[in-house]
Amino acid sequence: MEKAFLVGVNLNDGEDYLLSLEELDALAQACDMEVVGIAEQTLPEVHKAYYIGTGKVDEVKEMAMDCGADVIIFDNSLSPMQLRNLQERLEKPVLDRSTLILDIFAGRARSREAKLQVEVARLQYMLPRLVGLHAALGRQGGGTGSLSNKGAGEKKLELDRRVLERRLTQLRRELKEVGEERQTQRKRRAGSGMPRVALVGYTNAGKSTLLNAMLDLYGSDETDVEEKKVMEKDMLFATLDTTVRKIAPDNHHAFLLSDTVGFIHKLPHNLVEAFHSTLEEAKEASLLLQVVDYSDPHYKEQIAVTNQTLRELGADGIPMIYVYNKADLVSPDKIPGMAGAEPEQVTAALPQVTENSIYLSAKERIGMEELIGLIEKKLAGGYLECTLLVPYTDGRVVSYLNENGVVSRTEYLEEGVKMWVNCRMEDYYFYQKYHVESDG
Repeated sequence: MEKAFLVGVNLNDGEDYLLSLEELDALAQACDMEVVGIAEQTLPEVHKAYYIGTGKVDEVKEMAMDCGADVIIFDNSLSPMQLRNLQERLEKPVLDRSTLILDIFAGRARSREAKLQVEVARLQYMLPRLVGLHAALGRQGGGTGSLSNKGAGEKKLELDRRVLERRLTQLRRELKEVGEERQTQRKRRAGSGMPRVALVGYTNAGKSTLLNAMLDLYGSDETDVEEKKVMEKDMLFATLDTTVRKIAPDNHHAFLLSDTVGFIHKLPHNLVEAFHSTLEEAKEASLLLQVVDYSDPHYKEQIAVTNQTLRELGADGIPMIYVYNKADLVSPDKIPGMAGAEPEQVTAALPQVTENSIYLSAKERIGMEELIGLIEKKLAGGYLECTLLVPYTDGRVVSYLNENGVVSRTEYLEEGVKMWVNCRMEDYYFYQKYHVESDG
């Protein structure tokens, strides 16, 4: 296991700085590294050449050597010049936060689309930093002129750059094709008439756990529920691939639920850009469920990061429910109306529901029915109650309404099937010719 030494700079960021440094430790562990030391410095602004002060560079070099560190990791993105200068002065491999996140994504990507997206982001980040990444390739010749006049190290860099640029062009072409396929799938799902609900939120807040809980309780096909589940694990970025599943609770409207990639403080811009087509699932949703790890002391900062990322994606205007997950793990005083209660009383009393939020535990399956009710209430604007009399010759309409609406009562009369149904407005207008007055 590699040993990592962390370096953080506090630019008067307050709580954000502490949160960021804690996350850097967790990111290193997610890369199977052992954190052996941390150096911190407070600065009014970062040093242009070294990110940290020149004196601090020597101190970090000595501390990292004493700790037996194999790699030094900085809690921010380093410019190409900073990376090159630090590699030369520290005489150890240097990584930054963005590289670490990209490495985690590369190891966790499973679908073809996710792998393509991660590789695009990595190449975009690597290209301007080739000199720093190839610190061992010293320039043996200098000057200007043609490639043939350059030293071996410079030739190597130029060739690497050309290879990476060709690969990047090829990847973008493949990613465009995959994106078009995803758009076709999205249009097909839109044509199904079911509303789309997207899970968003900070990494490791419990989105995958919530999706699996929904499948357990309300999966549309019990025979393959286990196959449709996603991996859930207590780690940063456990899942990257966007998953869409049909949720069909009894006596409630069915909807499509999508699980998207988690967000994090200082998420690399290249990564957001590369995953843009995947994150379109959130942008085109009818409703967002922002899953929040309520047991995390920094949950408010995590909400702020998620909301900022949604703004950047253009998804901030979509109706949202705040799902305060892991509420069974927190102090009773933190949950509205539960101050002074015993932990078991809090668990028994979950969930606390407001107009736009709910406190629950997806892992313990507490509050799921209440969440379904809140989702339905938020989506209710697109539905109406009606009574239809469908001739027996139009049996497909009866089947459609049973599958896509909520039928509260059915009567089989001589002239056809009379149905009391709560359905989408679009469906009502389409089948309006079957409308009859309700007799109670």
